[in-house]
Amino acid sequence: MAMWGNQNARTPTSSGRHRRHCHFVSLNLCLLAATASIVMAKSFDYADALSKSLLYFEAQRSGRLPYNQRVTWRDHSGLTDGLEQEVDLVGGYYDAGDHVKFGLPMAFTVTMLSWGVIEFWDEIESVGELDHALEAIKWGTDYFIKAHTSPNVLWAEVGDGDTDHYCWQRPEDMTTSRQAYKIDENNPGSDLAGETAAAMAAASIVFRKINPHYSCLLLHHAQQLFEFGDKYRGRYDDESSMLGVVKSYYGSVSGYKDELLWAALWLYKATDTQRYLNYALDNAHDFGGTGWSVTEFSWDVKFSGLQLLASKLLTEEKHKAQAQVLEQYKSKAEYYLCSCLDMNANGSNIHRTPGGLLYIRQWNNMQYVSSAAFLLTVYSDHLEKTNQTLHCPKGPVSHKQILRFAKSQVHYILGSNPRKMSYLVGYGPNYPKRVHHRGASIVSYRENKAFIGCTQGYDIWYGRPEPNPNVVVGALVGGPDSEDRFRDDRGNYMQTEACTYNTAPLVGVFAKLNQLELIKYGSTRGSDSVAYYK
Repeated sequence: MAMWGNQNARTPTSSGRHRRHCHFVSLNLCLLAATASIVMAKSFDYADALSKSLLYFEAQRSGRLPYNQRVTWRDHSGLTDGLEQEVDLVGGYYDAGDHVKFGLPMAFTVTMLSWGVIEFWDEIESVGELDHALEAIKWGTDYFIKAHTSPNVLWAEVGDGDTDHYCWQRPEDMTTSRQAYKIDENNPGSDLAGETAAAMAAASIVFRKINPHYSCLLLHHAQQLFEFGDKYRGRYDDESSMLGVVKSYYGSVSGYKDELLWAALWLYKATDTQRYLNYALDNAHDFGGTGWSVTEFSWDVKFSGLQLLASKLLTEEKHKAQAQVLEQYKSKAEYYLCSCLDMNANGSNIHRTPGGLLYIRQWNNMQYVSSAAFLLTVYSDHLEKTNQTLHCPKGPVSHKQILRFAKSQVHYILGSNPRKMSYLVGYGPNYPKRVHHRGASIVSYRENKAFIGCTQGYDIWYGRPEPNPNVVVGALVGGPDSEDRFRDDRGNYMQTEACTYNTAPLVGVFAKLNQLELIKYGSTRGSDSVAYYK
């Protein structure tokens, strides 16, 4: 399903479980027309949305839950993960509404959480949510440390999607296979090693001042993983490897070169070591960093994210010598941003629903919306600080106009849409009540510890028309189709299943929008943190 085409405008796309035009008269008219249907009809409580988004990661925890666990309908699970392989793989996150621990999307989730904290530390702290954000990151990185058992070995997955999807159980009752899979010298996975290296490098920046020892540990693992991924190159989902089982769920359609560039840039940010920047510059063309023009940013396709990271280096005096290649990265980053804003020429823009939502594909489309909102917000912030303007084929775009569009996507998510529904679960009065989520759809283990068998869950709980007994607060579901239609049905997994990487980019965006709201209105509305959710 990847459409590679001409390198000047080729667009890698994801497939699998979770991918598992207005005529230009003037810039203002164009952007007004593009967002007219999603103009804010009411004010939104960004602080509340931020607090709830961080709760979601507690609902997705695997392992032994801590004493301060706030999502109280969850309990300990996966306590024997890795036992058969004689390695401790307890912990980490379930990616979505099932109980497999997939390494690639988990690592991308942690990278995005970390990037959000790096960019918007003060904004998150002002809402009283910094500790929760750090806990969400550390829950992931603690697991990665366990999973990286030697320099050239990384445990990539626990459980398998086929047996897991056969059952509908709470994680506390799991009877499905907990087979663990690894990448090593004989079964390489440069994409997985690269993304995990990026996650740990980004997290090392987050913890640098508050926990320097832990930061150094993360950086050590990140450097080893990058060297491993670069030396033993290959895709982790190669059908000839033991990890071929992941291909139907999180296949690496874009390959591994984007992850290696991505990891190198994060390691450069974390270490200021020239060789990592040189890697990203020397391999820019051959690895597609300055070749691919993309219209998505996701757990699989990292090009637009790494292109934006590289382009931000241009404003630093010490990078003037590398300006030629960095300008090429910037050109590709701006292609993505302009495609979001409907400001590219020749129809090379991201499609929108009638209600104004960015729309890439029917399966879990919201992941692309939240990641786009994040990159637009980060770049808007960058342009404001450096007094620059985005130059698109249809005309210049100011940082305010970029942010205005990012905000329109957030508002759509929170309820300013044709259905007047919040697609962030638990936010506002109208949100999806039948999320495709095993643990949320069955009575809480803490309320009823009676064992629920593999098929018993399907027989009794899966098909119930009633709302889920547990609210998976902060989950961003897959969302509406290309015509803004949405069916709140547990079996409609393309629209009602949520994933950790859907919500992760929103943490920083909510924090930034909340800060701007406070500056504009001088209000402290919504600054109280969320307490406990049953």
